This record gives sequence, structure tokens and C-alpha cells, in this order.
Amino acid sequence: MSESLSDRAYQILRDRLIMMDIAPGEPINEAQLVQELNIGRTPLREALKRLEVDHLVHSYPRRGTFATRVDITELAAITEVRLALEPLAADRAAALGGGHVRGEIEQTLHTISHLTGEETRRSLMENDLAVHRLIYQAAANHHLEETLIRLDNLATRIWCLTLDRLPSIDAHISEHQALLKAVLDHSPETASTLARDHIASFESSVRAVL
Repeated sequence: MSESLSDRAYQILRDRLIMMDIAPGEPINEAQLVQELNIGRTPLREALKRLEVDHLVHSYPRRGTFATRVDITELAAITEVRLALEPLAADRAAALGGGHVRGEIEQTLHTISHLTGEETRRSLMENDLAVHRLIYQAAANHHLEETLIRLDNLATRIWCLTLDRLPSIDAHISEHQALLKAVLDHSPETASTLARDHIASFESSVRAVL
């Protein structure tokens, strides 16, 4: 039971940190979270330990736990690893045709096809996270999935800082459609190329407004 409560706390706090509902540098109020999430301190602290491994929070002796600052200078290092691993995940996902999450990929593709670019930027970011996490799942390699989720989370926090300055993310939506279609069409080479181009385009867009 404790583990499931810890998982729930981890997922809730992770997404709040990624979307900056908990601002960079903000203290984590454990007493408040225990009440809000209706969990004990033990599962909460287990969740915070995992978030520290993810570089989303940092604990200081006698001071407490804080949301980490967003370090723009990390973008190059994050992108370097993503350029190596995202194409691999897309290749594996396409080779399996989406595998056990094929139905979810089909539904997500349908949803994306009806996005207009006029959605709230938050909903578009949430959609972006969902697309990437589905591809990681479809690759059927939990080591690859865990590594890429961690990197994508950090990249998304950087994206949050620049989102309001980006002229349009219609192209970003279009790239997701093509990538998911390649996965469903069992086209590993195409999916791999699209994934690499997507990550490179992301970095270029962010750097252009820094």
C-alpha cells in the first residue's frame, strides 16, 4: 500500500514540477502535501527521493527540500543524449507497430489531428508529454523508457520558460502526427529520422528565443 501511495505522490508532484505549478526554487511543504494528498510522511519522502534522482527537487540538511532551478545551460547536454536515444525509442516502437499501447497511440493521433494550435499552451504541453511517453512505452525497454522520461521532463521545464515567446507550435503538432503515423505504419527508419528531427527542431526553437 505504501508503495502505491508513493507512486501516486511521485506522479502528482513530478507533473507539478514539470509544468511549474511548483515554481523553480520553491520549498516543498511536506506538512501541506501530507494533508492535501492524504498520505503519510513515509510515502511522501519516498516520492521526494525519486524526484531528487530525477533532478526535479533537491534536499538540503536542516533546510528542507526545494524545487530545482531550471538551468538553461543544461539544454545542450540534454539534447545530446536525446538525439542518441529518441531515434532508438522511435525505431523500436515502430518495429513493434506501437506494441501494447497501439490503441492509445491511435487515440492520441486522433486527438492531435483535431488540435488547431489555439488550444491553451498548457494543454499542448501536456499533449507533448503524452506523445513522448507513449513512444517510450511502445519501445518496450524499461531502461530506455526511464532514461528518456527523465530527460524529456527536464527539457519540458526548459520549454516552459520559453513557451510564451515561441511564435507558433503548429509545426510541433504536425511533427507529432507524422511520428505517430510512422510508428503505427511499422516504419522504423522513418520514425527514427522524424524523432531525431523533432528533437533538433525543439532545441533550435528554444535557442532562437533565449
